[in-house]
Amino acid sequence: MYRLTSAALAAVVSLAAVSIASAQTSSPPSSPPAMPSKSIDRSAPVPGANSFTEAQAKDRVEKAGFTQVTNLKKDDRGIWRAGAMQSGKQVNVALDFQGNVSVTQ
Repeated sequence: MYRLTSAALAAVVSLAAVSIASAQTSSPPSSPPAMPSKSIDRSAPVPGANSFTEAQAKDRVEKAGFTQVTNLKKDDRGIWRAGAMQSGKQVNVALDFQGNVSVTQ
């Protein structure tokens, strides 16, 4: 009976050693890619629960390169909408809950 216990223990130790060696050779989990400061989400604006305050929304739109932000209002889909100037032209902009700023119709 002692031999069976020793054999079982040896098998467990061998399996553990193989598992540890396998874990050491696998690549580390990759971190998510860094988002560029002015990324463009083609599906933006994305509806959702928006926690930006009016001041934060205006700041985000201005940091995206727009000026003279006016009539900033959050719609029933959680999207901040406003008028603004871009390259000397009046445009409509939207800010979604993800922080995407986009020109809209």
